[in-house]
Amino acid sequence: MAKFSWVGKNRSGQVQKGEMEAASEGIARAQLRRQGIVPSKVKEKGKGLNIELKIPGMEPKITTKDLVVFTRQFATMIDAGLPLIQCLDILSSQQDNPTFKRILATVKEDVESGSTFADALRKHPKAFDELFVNLVAAGEVGGILDTILNRLAAYIEKAQKLKKQVKSAMTYPTTVVSIAVVVIGVILVFVIPAFEKIFSDFGGALPLPTQIVINISDFIQDYILAIIGGIILVIFTCKKIYATEKGRDVIDDWALKAPIFGVLIRKVAVAKFTRTLGTMVSSGVPILDGLDIVAKTAGNRTVEKAIIKVRQSISEGNTIAEPLSKSGVFPPMVCQMIAVGEQAGSIDTMLNKIADFYDDEVDDAVGNLTAMMEPLLMLFLGTTVGGLVIAMYLPIFKIAGTVGG
Repeated sequence: MAKFSWVGKNRSGQVQKGEMEAASEGIARAQLRRQGIVPSKVKEKGKGLNIELKIPGMEPKITTKDLVVFTRQFATMIDAGLPLIQCLDILSSQQDNPTFKRILATVKEDVESGSTFADALRKHPKAFDELFVNLVAAGEVGGILDTILNRLAAYIEKAQKLKKQVKSAMTYPTTVVSIAVVVIGVILVFVIPAFEKIFSDFGGALPLPTQIVINISDFIQDYILAIIGGIILVIFTCKKIYATEKGRDVIDDWALKAPIFGVLIRKVAVAKFTRTLGTMVSSGVPILDGLDIVAKTAGNRTVEKAIIKVRQSISEGNTIAEPLSKSGVFPPMVCQMIAVGEQAGSIDTMLNKIADFYDDEVDDAVGNLTAMMEPLLMLFLGTTVGGLVIAMYLPIFKIAGTVGG
C-alpha cells in the first residue's frame, strides 16, 4: 500500500487536505469521493522527481476516439446528476492520453475559477473546435448539456465514418500506383542495365520498343537526382500555390469538377454541410452563427464561398434554399428538400434526413469508385510492367529466330 497526500473540497466547498493509504492514485481518489470530498490533487508520498520531457510536436495527439469516449461519458455523468467539476475530475484522472489529460485538468481549473464550461473549452482549439464549443455553450444556456453532448458524440462518430470512407476510396489506388512506380523504378534502374549489357555483347540494331526503354533507363540513371529534386519542387510549388487565396480557389473548384473523384467530393461536402448545420440548428444555435461555423469547417473553398453567400442572403431576409440553388454547388434535390423544411418549420429535421441520405450516397460512390478503379489499375499495371518485359525480350526472340533460321 502506498501513502498519498491529497487536497480537495468537501460538500460545503471548504478546502481540506490530508494523507491516506491506497493501492493506487485512482483508488485513493475513489475513496475520497465516497467520503464526499472532490480531490483536486492526489500525490504519492516519497516518490522521486517526475520530470516530464516535452518535445514540441512529439506530444500524443488527441484522437477522434478520445473525444467521442470523453463526450459520451461526460453526457452520462451529467445526466446522472453529477456536478460538472466532479465529472471533469473523474474523466481527467482516468484519461490515458497525457495530452488530453492535461487539457481536461486545465479546463477543470478554469471552471473552478468561475469560467463557463464553453469558455474553458474555447482555450483549447486543437482539442475542441468551434462546433464543439458553440454546441456546449447552447447546451449550458438551454440546460440540456447532456442532450447536446450525446448529439455531439453521434455527430463526431458519423463525421469520422465519412472521413474513413473517403480515405478508403483513396488508399487502394494510391497504394497500387505507389507500388507500381517503385517496381517500374527498380526495373529501369537495376534490371534494364543488365539486359543492355547483354544486348551490347550481341551487337546489331535493337527493336524500337527495346531501344526506347533503354534510353529511358539511361536518362533516369543519369538524371536521378534532378528527377527527385524536380518532384520535390513540384510538390512544394503546389503546396505554396494552394496556400494562396487564388490558388486554393482554383484547385478546390477543379476538385469539385474533376472526373471520377469530383462526384465523391461533392457528395461528401453536401453530407458534411447538412449534418453539421442540422446538428447545430437542432441544438439551439442561431442559424447565422451555425452557417458561419459550417463555412469555416467546409474544407473546400468553393463550398465555403457558397455557404458565406447563403449566410449573407439570410441576414438580408431571404430563404436558405434560394441562394443554395444559385450557388451551383448543391444538387437541386437538396435545395428543394431544404425549401420544404423551411416552409414546414422543420429545417433541422430535413437537414439530418439529407445528411443520412448522402451518407448512403457516399457509401455507394466509394463502392462504385473502387469497382471502377480496379480494372483501370490492372490495365495500368499490365501495360507498364508487361510492356517493359516484352520490350526486353524482343531482342531475345529476334536472336532465337536468327539462330533457328
